[in-house]
Amino acid sequence: MRVAFVGKGGSGKTTLSALFSRHLARSGAPVLAIDGDINQHLAEALGDEEKSAPALGEHLAEIKDFLRGTNPRITSREAMIKTTPPGRGSRLLRPLGDDELHARHVGRAGGVPLMVTGEFDESDLGVACYHSKLSAVELYLGHLVDGPGEYVVVDMTAGADAFASGLFTRFDLTFLVAEPTRKGVSVYRQYRDHAEQFGIRIAVIGNKVTCEDDLLYLKEQVGDDLLAHLVQSPWIRAAEQGRTEAGLDALDSLEPHNRHALTILREAVDSHPRDWDRLHRHAVEFHLRNARAWADARTGEDLAAQVDPEYVPGGTPPNA
Repeated sequence: MRVAFVGKGGSGKTTLSALFSRHLARSGAPVLAIDGDINQHLAEALGDEEKSAPALGEHLAEIKDFLRGTNPRITSREAMIKTTPPGRGSRLLRPLGDDELHARHVGRAGGVPLMVTGEFDESDLGVACYHSKLSAVELYLGHLVDGPGEYVVVDMTAGADAFASGLFTRFDLTFLVAEPTRKGVSVYRQYRDHAEQFGIRIAVIGNKVTCEDDLLYLKEQVGDDLLAHLVQSPWIRAAEQGRTEAGLDALDSLEPHNRHALTILREAVDSHPRDWDRLHRHAVEFHLRNARAWADARTGEDLAAQVDPEYVPGGTPPNA
C-alpha cells in the first residue's frame, strides 16, 4: 500500500513520514520510505544511523532502461517520460524485491529501508525543476506491484506543488499534515479541492496540537477529513535535536497519545483496498496529458502509442 505525506512547509510532514515508517517497521511489516521532498531531511528524521545509497534522480536514464525492459512500445530511454505506463515487456517490481534497482538504490536510516530522490547539484541550479528528479519516483511507483501488508511511504514536496505532476495519483491514501492555523488549513483546502477532481482519497492529520481550542479549530475547519491528531511532543523535539536514542525501539518513549495516532493511521491505510483500475486509469490519463502538452513535440514521437491496451494492471512481477 502506498502512502504520501503532504502539507505546508514546516507542518511536520517529514517528521510524520519518519514516525509512521518507523512505526510500521517496528511491527515487522515490510516498509520502504522514499524522500521525495526538495529538502532531503527524511534520513535525518528517521535516525542517526544511516547507510546511504545512490539517489534516484541522479540515475534516471539507467532507471528508465531497466524499467522499460523489452517493452516494444518504448523505443528508447529518451522516449520514456515520467508518465510512461508499464506494458507487456516492462519490468515490474515488488517493494524491496530482489532486483537491480532495489539493490542499487535502497539504503537504510534508523532501521528503515530508504530511497532518496536527491538534492539539486550545481548543474541543476537555474536550469532544472525538482520535478525532473521526481520523475524517477513517479516511474518507480508506476512499475510497482505492491499488495496488502506491504508499505511504501513517500515524503512529498511542500504545499500543493505535488500537483505539478501526476505523482499525486500514485497513492492509496494521502495524509495531509495540518497545524491548527489558518495557513495550515488553507493548504488543506487547496489540496482537497484539487484531489476531489480525481477522486484522490485524503485524510488530515492535525499536528502540534497544544490545547482543546486547537483541536476544536481543526474540527471546525476540516470536518470529517480529520482522521487523527498529534499533540505537541517533547519527545519529537528532543529527537529533532538529536537527544533521543536512535532505532525502532525508541518509539516506546513517544507519548501514548501520539503512538496511538500512528496506529490510527495504519488502520486507515489497511482499511482501503487497492484499486488497480483507478491507478492505471490515472496513469494513462496523465501520460496522454503530458504527451499532448509537451512530450510528443520534445521526443518527435506519438507517445499515446506507449499505452498498451492489453496490459493488465497489478500483474505479477518476476521473483514475486
